[in-house]
Amino acid sequence: MGIVQGLGEFLPISSSAHLVLLPWLFGWDTPGLVFDVALHMGTLVAVAAYFWRDWLVLFNEGRRGVRTKEGRLFWFLVAATIPGVVIGFFLEDLAATVFRAPILVGTMLIVMGLVLYGADHFFRREKKLYDIKFRESMAIGLSQALAIVPGVSRSGITMATARAQGVDRESAARFSFLLSAPIIFGAGVVSMGHLNPGDLNLAFVSGVVTSGIVGFLAIKFMLAYIARHSFNIFVWYRLALGTTVIVIALLRG
Repeated sequence: MGIVQGLGEFLPISSSAHLVLLPWLFGWDTPGLVFDVALHMGTLVAVAAYFWRDWLVLFNEGRRGVRTKEGRLFWFLVAATIPGVVIGFFLEDLAATVFRAPILVGTMLIVMGLVLYGADHFFRREKKLYDIKFRESMAIGLSQALAIVPGVSRSGITMATARAQGVDRESAARFSFLLSAPIIFGAGVVSMGHLNPGDLNLAFVSGVVTSGIVGFLAIKFMLAYIARHSFNIFVWYRLALGTTVIVIALLRG
């Protein structure tokens, strides 16, 4: 589960879908909230470890306002985080129940795979990270809110939205990863209130460590891969997995 979280959080394949589907496919007990906290803490460590220099520069420049490109990007990221927080707050109960139905998850894997393909291939690709405007960052932030539905993929939908607005692949991924830090941190802080000292066991620690290491490597891989390749491999994976899930769900009745 730690490996799946680390990969799925930063590759456009939906970590939440995989965390829902693995227990369903193999008959495992659902790990529960405590383990979700562990996995998200791991991916928070991963994105913080990889981008700490970027965030240090952005934060220092952001304190001075929007006079520099780094300061503007900092406040764009802050503003883009708000829609996901608000919508996540109101739809939290649905996310834990209705949205976890396997057929819905499989359908969203397919639909968002097609969206990712279209955004990657049919729009102009010129803008760099610091060329992203406020309205474009808010569109990306609004799209991030859709990732509350397993199968959508937070990284997938934000990259697709950036690509549809003409942002090049590497810049789209970098913006997506920077944007992930506040939302993962917020989710972790909220969930930490449910932890007890007895929850900090070997399974919890292994989840944090594994998702952190794999997440760090996934970020490094993704940024290097898309500098030379399209998103096609992830699109085909989503289509294959989504189709498989729907078929199994129908066969199981």
